[in-house]
Amino acid sequence: MAHVVAEPCCDCKHTDCVVVCPVECFHQGQRMLYIHPDECIDCEACVPECPEEAIYHEDRLPEDWAPFRDLNATMARQTPLVS
Repeated sequence: MAHVVAEPCCDCKHTDCVVVCPVECFHQGQRMLYIHPDECIDCEACVPECPEEAIYHEDRLPEDWAPFRDLNATMARQTPLVS
C-alpha cells in the first residue's frame, strides 16, 4: 500500500512532506508533488507534515479524489525525484 497526494496540493508544492520522507518517494511535477507507489513504504511520516492536508493512505482516499491514485502512479514515473 502507498500514500497518495491529492487535489489540495495542486499549485502549492510545499515540500515539508518531502523533508521527512525516509525513502525519497516524492516526485515533482509542474503543478504538484506525486508519491511513487512502488517506493512509498507506508510510514505515514509525510501525512502530519503536509500543510495542505493533501496526503492520504490510498485506502482512505476520499472518493472525489480517487483519480489521484492513478495520477500519482503515472506522474511519479514521468517526473523528477525531489529530495
